Amino acid sequence: MGSQKMIRTGIGVLSISLLLVGCGGEPSRKIEPVQQTPVAASKVELITTPEFSGESAYQYVQKQVDFGPRVPNTATHKACSEWLEEELDRLGWKTNVQKATVTAYNDDKLSIYNIMGQWNPEAKKRILLSAHWDTRPYADRDVKDRNKPIDGANDGASGVGVLLELARVLSEAEDSLNIGIDVVFFDAEDYGKPQSSMIGNQASNTWALGSQYWSKNLPISGYKAEYGILLDMVGASSAVFPREYYSLQYAPAVVDKVWEIAHAMGHKDYFSNMKGNPVIDDHLFVNQNAGIPMIDIIHYDMFRNDFGHFHHTHEDNMEVIDANTLAVVGDVVLQVLYQENAK
Repeated sequence: MGSQKMIRTGIGVLSISLLLVGCGGEPSRKIEPVQQTPVAASKVELITTPEFSGESAYQYVQKQVDFGPRVPNTATHKACSEWLEEELDRLGWKTNVQKATVTAYNDDKLSIYNIMGQWNPEAKKRILLSAHWDTRPYADRDVKDRNKPIDGANDGASGVGVLLELARVLSEAEDSLNIGIDVVFFDAEDYGKPQSSMIGNQASNTWALGSQYWSKNLPISGYKAEYGILLDMVGASSAVFPREYYSLQYAPAVVDKVWEIAHAMGHKDYFSNMKGNPVIDDHLFVNQNAGIPMIDIIHYDMFRNDFGHFHHTHEDNMEVIDANTLAVVGDVVLQVLYQENAK
C-alpha cells in the first residue's frame, strides 16, 4: 500500500495511490508537476575555480562499487569505511570518524561509521557538504534477486564520488579557500523499511539512521555551519534536480543561491525550477536536530514520479553513471564554495 497522492491535471484533480520512496519514505502532499518557481534574472558573476574532473569523480564512484555492496555489518562495508577515511587523510583533510550502533526497523543492531573530513578546521565560517556512502541491503524494486544487496553506484556512491573529487581539487588548488569546508559521509541511510511494508509516514524514521545519530550527537562540540548541501543520486545521465520540498521549507535562501549559480553556469537542464516532493533524506534530520539549514540536490523525475528506473534495483550499477553529470554537480558546488569565499 502507498500514501495517497493528488495529481493536478488540466481537467481536474486525479487521486491515485502511489508510494514514493527515495533514499527514504515520503509523506503525502500534492504533486504539481507543471508548477515552476519564478526566478529573477541572474546577477551572479562567476568566479574562476580550479578544474573539477568528472572522470576523476567517476573513478571515485568505481572504487566504491569495486568494494561490493556497502551494507552495514559486512566486511565490504568496513573495508570501504577505512578507505574513505584514509583517502580524506591522504588529501590533507582532518578526519573524524564517529562510530556508533543503531537499531534498524527489524531490530538489527548496525555498526555504523559517519566519516567527517575538515578543510581549514580553524575557520569560523563553515559550509557543510554531505552524502551517504552505504548501500541498500535489498533490491526491493527489482523483479529478481530482491533479497540481495545492490551496487548503489548512483544511490550512494555518486554523491561520495563528487565530494572526494572536491576534496582532491581543494587539496591541490593554488588559490586555497579561506572558509572552512566540512565533508560528512553519512552511514546507514538506505537501511529503511522495505516499500512493500510501508504505509504513509510510518517508516519515515527508519531511514537515514546515520544522520539521525550524527545530528543528535554532533562529534565536534558546538559545531555549526552556515548551511549544508546534501548530494544524493547525482550521477545518472538523465539526472534532473527539482527544488526539493524540505529544502525549500528549511533553507529556501540556500536553494535560491545554488540554483541561481547553476543557471548562471548554463545548467538549467539539470537544476530544474520545478517544485519537488518531500524526500526523507539525511538533510531533513540535520535541519531538524542540528539546526543547520541544509538542502538536498537529488535526482527525481517529477513527470514519472520516480528516482529512475534503476532505483533500488540491481541496475543501479556503473552503467548508469555519467562523468558529465558528476562534473556538472561538482562544478556547481565548487562555484558555490568560491562565491562564499569571495564574500
